[in-house]
Amino acid sequence: MEKRFEPYSRLAAIVGLTVGCLYVLRPFFGGMLFAACIAISSWPLYLKLLGKMKQRRTLAAAVMTTSLIFVILLPLALVTWNIADNAGEYYHAIKESLEAGTIEPPAWLKQIPMVGESVDAYVNRILHSREELVALAKRYIDPARTFLLNSGIVLGSGLAQVSLAAFVAFFLYRDGASIVAALNVGMGKIMGEHAAEVGETVSRTVSGVMYGLLGTALAQAAVAAVGFLIAGVPGVALLAVATFLFSLVPVGPPLIWGGAAIWLFNQGSTGWGIFMIIYGLVAISGVDNVVKPMLISRGSSLPFLLVLLGVMGGVLAFGFVGLFIGPTLLAVALGLLRNWTNVNPVTPR
Repeated sequence: MEKRFEPYSRLAAIVGLTVGCLYVLRPFFGGMLFAACIAISSWPLYLKLLGKMKQRRTLAAAVMTTSLIFVILLPLALVTWNIADNAGEYYHAIKESLEAGTIEPPAWLKQIPMVGESVDAYVNRILHSREELVALAKRYIDPARTFLLNSGIVLGSGLAQVSLAAFVAFFLYRDGASIVAALNVGMGKIMGEHAAEVGETVSRTVSGVMYGLLGTALAQAAVAAVGFLIAGVPGVALLAVATFLFSLVPVGPPLIWGGAAIWLFNQGSTGWGIFMIIYGLVAISGVDNVVKPMLISRGSSLPFLLVLLGVMGGVLAFGFVGLFIGPTLLAVALGLLRNWTNVNPVTPR
């Protein structure tokens, strides 16, 4: 009788232990998954570095981790610090201008075809009417405060998660071979002869999506930096880093180069403002349509809808690193589904 219930009690103990471990690690899921995605996608580079360092795993893992800090963590910290610093300055400058009554709408606003005159008159009326300005502030100050607070929380948690990911990645690099061997044994017992095929699909898909996301972001940041330099926009380094981060979000880069174009118009540089808009549409945003399909096709082609849902759902579930994790998880699931059903995606015409 006792032997008959022994498998069930063993299974209950395993399930209980698994649930307990997952509950303990739940706060760190985002950083750990991000570290795993980075380690998988950069594993060939790590192996080359390991060979040049005569198989000294700890040293090679330290070099890879340091590179990760310089490529992702420091730029993110720079952007977060600049946003926090400049937000306070802009707030006080706008507040003083409003109290002194010296703030005026930009001159280029009136030059907008068809609607420029009416928009300029409306803005002028609001800026010079204390009652309407107070009413407008009451209407939008709470949503704006909430948005800025949430943005600060996302960026702050992003710094913490990326720091955790860098810490975890060091051990994934150093002990990666033994971890992979253990996973292969476990997957072989669970999935049998299909384990190797599933593992290859997961590895290829994760690498393809990470190459697509990060490669496209780097390319767009580089192209954007050239455009900002040509147009004479200040803060090129900061804007390039912001472009890199916003490139991870669908339709994100236009927020950066569009803001640069508005600044140029506001400075009276109409020609350079028009150049920035054309350059942004053709060159900066055009990179997304050329580079990303080339890079991401190495793993698994991910439809735009799944990219959008992956980014939005990933941020809600994991915070900042969800920008990477969300699309990657969906791409892995889609790749395994295609591998299981033998159905290839249909290319849209």
